[in-house]
Amino acid sequence: MIIGCDFGITNTDVVLRKSDGSERFFSFASNQVNGEISAIFDLLGNQIDFATIEKICVTGGKSSDLPKKFLKKEVLHVNEIFAIGNGARKIYQFEDNALIVSTGSGTTCVTYKDSDYALLGGISMGGGTLDGMSSLMLDSISSTELDNLANNGDLKKTDLKIGDVVNQIGNLSNDVTAVNLGKLKRSDNFSDDDIALAICNMVGEVIGTVAYLNAFLLGTSEVYFVGRTSSLSNVRIGIEKRLQIAGINGCFGKNREYANAIGCMSD
Repeated sequence: MIIGCDFGITNTDVVLRKSDGSERFFSFASNQVNGEISAIFDLLGNQIDFATIEKICVTGGKSSDLPKKFLKKEVLHVNEIFAIGNGARKIYQFEDNALIVSTGSGTTCVTYKDSDYALLGGISMGGGTLDGMSSLMLDSISSTELDNLANNGDLKKTDLKIGDVVNQIGNLSNDVTAVNLGKLKRSDNFSDDDIALAICNMVGEVIGTVAYLNAFLLGTSEVYFVGRTSSLSNVRIGIEKRLQIAGINGCFGKNREYANAIGCMSD
């Protein structure tokens, strides 16, 4: 068995890969793990037969500070950019010249070209932004609760559309967002559901915009998404709305929230 561990800011993800290639997935709040391998084993309990472990692969956070051995088992330290790209490639099986967008607490863009992964750039908006804004505006609910609340929201109560502020901008639809949260200063006609949707949509639209601009830069028409934030339905809708404007296809594969943990394990 090989164990892959991604020590994220918000979540620590773990993948157990058996000798037959089958995988099991686990996720823990990072404050439960506190960056320690021993805590992961404590949380997994009898889910693991320690004797069958060949090696432990770690990435993310301050995993480079971890020892090279844990109870006589090898601990392989993997660069996070490689883990992001390699995990995406295992999930999507793409060929050369690919753009991967990792949507975690923040957002990172990685390229795959000539059998190499490289950091293209990133932004400081993502799941951590959802947590911070919901804490300020909606009494600190989780990202999943925020997404569920957003299902009943109405962006017409919170956002200014192009049609609200100008007659026309190029060939953009009047329904495209002009100003996220732009109506909140002028109106109190909104609910918590509306605020939840506005937050999710804003984060999604920003990620989608960054994704399509980087896709243009690379000359590709597809973006491969990994990370837990893109698994939130209303964030994904915001991402896809922006990609659609640019004619870019977004790929949202199964188990993409575990991509880093998958990617840090060697083949």
